[in-house]
Amino acid sequence: MQTDLINADENESGMTQEFEYIVVGAGSSGAVIAARLSEDPAVRVLLLEAGGRDRHPLMAMPLAFFQLLRRPEVNWGYTTEPEVHADNRRLPVFRGKALGGSSSINGMMFTRGDPRDYDQWAQLGATGWSFEDVLPYFRKMEKSWRGASARHGGDGPISTQRHPMDNRLCTALLETARQKGHALTDDFEQDYEGFGAPDFSIHRGRRASTSKRYLEPATSRENLTIAIKAQATQVLFEGNRAVGVKYLQNGAICEARAGCEIILSGGAYNSPQLLMLSGIGPAEHLREMGIEVKVDLPGVGQNLQEHPGVQSSFQPHGAMDFENAIRFDRIARSVLWWRLTGKGLPATLPLTAMAFYKSRPDLERPDLEAMFLPTAMDAKVWFPGIIKGRGSVFSTSTIILRPDSRGWVKLRSANPLDKPRIFWNLLGTESDRALMRHGLRWMRELLAGDPLNQMIGEELRPGPAARSDADLDAYIRQTIATAHHPTSTCTMGVGREAVVDPQLRVYGVERLRVADASIMPIIVGGHTNAPSIMIGEKAAAMLKAGPSDERPEEESRLSRLRDEVV
Repeated sequence: MQTDLINADENESGMTQEFEYIVVGAGSSGAVIAARLSEDPAVRVLLLEAGGRDRHPLMAMPLAFFQLLRRPEVNWGYTTEPEVHADNRRLPVFRGKALGGSSSINGMMFTRGDPRDYDQWAQLGATGWSFEDVLPYFRKMEKSWRGASARHGGDGPISTQRHPMDNRLCTALLETARQKGHALTDDFEQDYEGFGAPDFSIHRGRRASTSKRYLEPATSRENLTIAIKAQATQVLFEGNRAVGVKYLQNGAICEARAGCEIILSGGAYNSPQLLMLSGIGPAEHLREMGIEVKVDLPGVGQNLQEHPGVQSSFQPHGAMDFENAIRFDRIARSVLWWRLTGKGLPATLPLTAMAFYKSRPDLERPDLEAMFLPTAMDAKVWFPGIIKGRGSVFSTSTIILRPDSRGWVKLRSANPLDKPRIFWNLLGTESDRALMRHGLRWMRELLAGDPLNQMIGEELRPGPAARSDADLDAYIRQTIATAHHPTSTCTMGVGREAVVDPQLRVYGVERLRVADASIMPIIVGGHTNAPSIMIGEKAAAMLKAGPSDERPEEESRLSRLRDEVV
């Protein structure tokens, strides 16, 4: 029997189903966990996904990333609270709502961050999560274009593709960086600092999401049930033991029971939201929402971290190759060729190169990222005399890798269909504001260097007149956004703000774990998709190893807190 892709008309209200495991969220981590657990035919697994199938026509094409990102039919449609240090703007929050989650709509950049990021996790109490501990799971998930090595996997589900860099603009950029004393790298997983290009999670010219690469191969398994358009609304308990999940599917209220464990993989917004809806979180906030407190865990929804980014743009000398390539007749031929072969411009992303670099030479690891694009962010297909294009622009992004600012996620109400409140608190510290100013000035200096200055000319934004700290701060407030890498709202560790232990078990209850980017103690200094998949792989291995009754000493503290809850 084929795996059920359950729609509301295939399930009846009030019907209770029995499984060993229930995984909530079919995104970058959850899809991995469900696929791995269901490898054992004796284990029944239910995977709940609030979105639908990953069949949007733009999903497969890497080049369509910018257009896909804002499509409401595959996005949760969240916005932030007014960002105090960003002129009180409410900023869009892009999160995938489909099988594969954000891996089905993201930019496919496949980096892990600095190895010392994971060593820092272990130092903060996440025992078993040092780089040497997690490296086997990075290798297990990867099918590198380089082949297998000590740092790369050769036969994992997620294929990676090399980014083409054989163009005059990239050559000029790398030579300018070299002359300014920056290292060049062919592999950010081997040499983290320097200029180069990331690997991309692309398989034969098409997006390699966790849905395509993990779930689709598992669809013939009778023991894996995937329920789409099924939004979890509450974790069900008997005493302190998680026993099931209530979910809404096309207006019908359904329940499913788990004989072993429940795993929340909704990401940095939806996992804390579901915990709080289930009575696990900051007691005062839950009471304000009219929710009975089951466990007072003050860290749920706190410690939200993001990668803040600011764009600059420059006027090139002459037309850019990318602008010429997206003329209507040319891009139409390219798309046809791509559909037939998986090759050509649509199989890539408009990236010239990127860099991880230090704001000060005495730092242990890079604290800034730079991205260089041969186009404007709002570039569009054009044709002479009929459709006006955006014009040739060279764009850059300056991204803070480990911001000091912390935000939060809170409930809007006790209604599970209400969107959560999200506050990034971008630039909430003077250290972050100073670092962003440094990055913009660094970018100007780099692009003024030879030979790149022969191809790139006047600065368009923020513009040559923006020189003082006040001028740059004003521009930053007006334009700052993020890389859409939210983490850390269900922090793993042993401190008072920790939500899960190093086995990913939620403190204060049994048989409930969280496994997604929300468990990161500190955001990684890279892109978060590959680390999220790694978390899924490691979580699945933990679950397969069987339940553990051992708890760190911190559990005794949380037991006391639980006893104090009225």
